[in-house]
Amino acid sequence: MRQIPAFRSRREVLLAALALPAAMLADDGKQAPKVAPKGPVAAPKPAASHGAGTQRKPVNTRHEPAAGHGPADPHAPRPVPHAEDVLKELMAGNKRFVAGQSKHPRATLARVRETSSGQHPYAVVLTCADSRVPPEIFLDQGIGDIFTVRVAGNVANNDEIASAEYAVSHFGTPVCVVIGHTECGAVSAVVNGDEVSADIGRMVVHISEAFQKTKRHNPSLSGKNLVNETARVNVWESVEDMIKGSEVIARKVRTGDLQIVGGIYNLDTGKVDWMGAYPGALSVLH
Repeated sequence: MRQIPAFRSRREVLLAALALPAAMLADDGKQAPKVAPKGPVAAPKPAASHGAGTQRKPVNTRHEPAAGHGPADPHAPRPVPHAEDVLKELMAGNKRFVAGQSKHPRATLARVRETSSGQHPYAVVLTCADSRVPPEIFLDQGIGDIFTVRVAGNVANNDEIASAEYAVSHFGTPVCVVIGHTECGAVSAVVNGDEVSADIGRMVVHISEAFQKTKRHNPSLSGKNLVNETARVNVWESVEDMIKGSEVIARKVRTGDLQIVGGIYNLDTGKVDWMGAYPGALSVLH
């Protein structure tokens, strides 16, 4: 019988829970995936070049087995796609959605069965829990394509950081996208000084930091413009919190194995305004 470990933090409990199926397999005599060790982050390294020695390939959105073979083993290692190709696919998906030409890919019962015993998402998406902001729809992606983390205000607290860390460490996901949106209710509550419960107040504390930064740099903004600019700054606040809060994520950003980019989803048009990579990443990593 396996001894139950003592956890030091809520984040460790969440990571252990996410890895539970693998741990159960280990009890049956099969080797479970290893969780990245904790400890000091390695010294900064130059971004890795994806040369001949690195097994990478363009995004495979079809996931079909090779000719003459049966279905692929869902647990078998797969080549990691280029981050650039993943971003192109996400951008193309949003363009299709805005143009009314969504393909609704990989959304069949066959895809459900195909992914029932394993997943290989090629992007992590941290976005708001707002019911009008469903990333699989406005990015035109299918089942098993993106590892979605949703929370009011797309904040990056312990639970959200641990969820993203799980994806990048266990699946080798090469891209993480943090997407805020216009007229965000959580951001509006902070900007307008609305009275909120203690739990909500703790959750949106980082939005307050984004609001203060926005006021310092754009003192003339007010109303909807202030809310939307704060939402934009809050995207970078979440990116920074992810890098600072996870040794695994920080290390992968340093080595070039993970790209984190930001975006703002427009509730009126359905279009994502892609913000690119976080401009302060280098200063955060040092």
